[in-house]
Amino acid sequence: MSHTSPRIVIIGAGIVGANLADELAQLGHTNVLVLEQGPLGIPGGSTSHAPGLVFSSNGSKSMTEFAQYTIEKLTSLTGADGRGSFLPVGGLEIATNEERLQDLHRRAGWNRSYGVEAHIVDADECLKRFPMLNPDMVLGGLLTPGDGLALAAKGTQLVMERAKAAGVEFRDRTAVTDIEQSGGRVTAVVAGEERFAADIVVSCAGFWGPAIGEMVGTAVPLLPLAHQFAWTTPAPSLAGVNELPSGASRPILRYQDRDLYYREWGETIGIGSYAHRPMAVSLDDLPKYRPEEITSEKMPSSLPFTPEDFAAEWEATQELLPDLKNTEIQRGFNGVFSFTPDGGSLVGESRHVNGFFVAEAVWVTHAPGIAKAVAELIATGHSNTDLSDCDLNRFEDVQTTPEYVEETGKQNFVEIYDVRHPLEPRTSPRDVRVSPFHEQQKALGAFFLEGTGWERPHWFESNADLLDELPAEWAAPERDEWAAKFHSPIAAVEAWKTRTAVAMFDMTPLKRLEITGPGAGPLLHGLTTSSMLRAPGAVSYTLLLDEAGGITSDITVARLSEERYQAGVNSNVDLAYFSRLARQQTEQDPSQWVSVRDITSGTCCIGLWGPLAAAVMAKISRDDMGKDALKYFRAKEISIGGVPVTAMRLSYVGEFGWELYASSDVGSKLWDIIWEAGREHGIIAAGREAFGSMRLEKGFRAFGTDMTSEHEPNQAGLGFAVKATKTDDFVGKSALAERAAAATKRLRCLTVDDGVSVVLGKEPVYVDGVASGYVTSAAYGYTVRKPIAYAWLPNSVETGDGVEIEYLGRRVAATVVDDPLYDPEMHRLRGTELAATTV
Repeated sequence: MSHTSPRIVIIGAGIVGANLADELAQLGHTNVLVLEQGPLGIPGGSTSHAPGLVFSSNGSKSMTEFAQYTIEKLTSLTGADGRGSFLPVGGLEIATNEERLQDLHRRAGWNRSYGVEAHIVDADECLKRFPMLNPDMVLGGLLTPGDGLALAAKGTQLVMERAKAAGVEFRDRTAVTDIEQSGGRVTAVVAGEERFAADIVVSCAGFWGPAIGEMVGTAVPLLPLAHQFAWTTPAPSLAGVNELPSGASRPILRYQDRDLYYREWGETIGIGSYAHRPMAVSLDDLPKYRPEEITSEKMPSSLPFTPEDFAAEWEATQELLPDLKNTEIQRGFNGVFSFTPDGGSLVGESRHVNGFFVAEAVWVTHAPGIAKAVAELIATGHSNTDLSDCDLNRFEDVQTTPEYVEETGKQNFVEIYDVRHPLEPRTSPRDVRVSPFHEQQKALGAFFLEGTGWERPHWFESNADLLDELPAEWAAPERDEWAAKFHSPIAAVEAWKTRTAVAMFDMTPLKRLEITGPGAGPLLHGLTTSSMLRAPGAVSYTLLLDEAGGITSDITVARLSEERYQAGVNSNVDLAYFSRLARQQTEQDPSQWVSVRDITSGTCCIGLWGPLAAAVMAKISRDDMGKDALKYFRAKEISIGGVPVTAMRLSYVGEFGWELYASSDVGSKLWDIIWEAGREHGIIAAGREAFGSMRLEKGFRAFGTDMTSEHEPNQAGLGFAVKATKTDDFVGKSALAERAAAATKRLRCLTVDDGVSVVLGKEPVYVDGVASGYVTSAAYGYTVRKPIAYAWLPNSVETGDGVEIEYLGRRVAATVVDDPLYDPEMHRLRGTELAATTV
């Protein structure tokens, strides 16, 4: 083994760990040791029993890209037989009811958005592709020709051989018992009496991941759950069709209306079921096999089959595939897989321990793709594919408790094939996190949706009384059934009142960090695209970039005093980033120490916005809050009715006003003071639906939705956030010019031509009849009187061009327009135009 730095130890030699070793070797990192507790041939984890289905259809662009890379890589991995490690039999998802058929159109849209071939086919074509189907049951299907079957065991062995040839060392029958750390960084991996020095440790231990995470005090929020898989006896119609014993030639089949999937297995059919009760598995209760005892039939991840949990699904299967009435279930098992609180994978470096990475809850479909991303992360500090929606650190601490992980993991198992609306909240657990205004909001009839554990008002039923007063031009058109879910016409009232009077928005769930110390300014200055060394009181909208110039977050930073900053960030991913680099800076120069603290739960925030906001504030604060006293993007410590408040002249709805921050203990009083003072001015409480509409009218971007690390600032319409006056270096600066020159797409604003069709996001956009981009954010613009969508489109698309958005299988005409649509001169935000239509 070569002795280049860093020394990397990978825990687990399943499909993720083996591919990670291979990808690292291809990037020149061969000082790698892979430790596996089982035998390398059959490690005994999920890889060893996975049925190998690879389906690209996914609402996440990144996960789709990972699946595509998996197909590409496995196809290229040829064994001694000259064949690759992937069977391109295609995929077929069938609909047996109209709701599912509509959802298949939506899923086909995801594929087309991200460049994957997909077709909605009729019942006849479904039968042609999979002749076993009952013709009386099938309405149509989604055909993805490029999908197929991963020969996971074969592919894993081949990448191991290639990695070994490059110098990577694999050790099997070696169970990790501890991970040593010093000074907040991993230093070694311990396996019994052996100690392996390490600069970087990557847990690819699958459902054993939580136990590995415990060794370094890092929560790995996944739940091991058993999932049933069974084989039939030979089916008459499959005689002589496929290569024995496990060949397949017809598409992998998903019957999502009954939570079932199927693949040919020689002359038999393999059946997977998610229809049964969630069967949580304790690691302590798994069978304890010695490595030499593990076989394809006998492994820790393969539990005894429970026929009683499969009975109803066997009947449903025989109804869908009548030829299987001539067969029986010959064998089955309950295989252990990993489920997380949001169903996504867990990837990235620990927030608490430098050098400890994970790649967990990764299914075969995405394994080589995610392994490539993690290898890039380790080798270069960033992945070429955006990792924000699978970052280990995306969960709030309350979401990583064992109780939360178990309840949500089970729920995700039950709902895995359900038709889920983009806004649909989880039903339980709820009321996990509530703002100090929660009781007032309930009294006003708030309709809550949930995000990161927070209860967030989407609209207020108390405003329904104002529908009769709503001017006709503000009323939104009727929506179709899908777009109308989790929507209320009350949102029009809330937008109208915000634009013409004054409204209160609960901004408490906006994540806030307090960054303090003599090194706080220099740290932030080196990480952001704006100057962080301006005088106290300055507020900056700025970007965080990776070394390649990709956007990793957009944040708002207020310098409250010489050594105290408050940053409004997007998620715990930002907290992890700042915490890690603060530790590093403090270690390098203790005189420039930095403390990073999440203050979200101890504080609250009210957005007080609208042309009459100044009139309300004048009644309750002795501080001069006029437009000239506290200018746009400035902060000031004030008192409101005796409550200490940090006021920032910001507004993400595009109206004059403030974000008002206070400690949680006085939050309820602050709400009541503002509410009472605003009554004579027609004040209302407003929710997230109206907020989202006004955000898009004003052209404000949302990280993770409108832009990710895949994009650089100019193409995202955020070039203004990279301050030309900042001559100092910052992360990503050197890559910006080249990255911008290479960009082929831009984020553009669209308005829907018919004035009524509201899309929801992730729909493909056609330019000259060709799918050329996809929608990010969308809403009805109550002020501009038309539906709005933002979309990534080729640079060649010009303002005024006509395009088409594919929505649930139909094309909707739209026009490319310049943004922002509302107040492009910024008069309303800056307070130079406060004329209002009062109540």
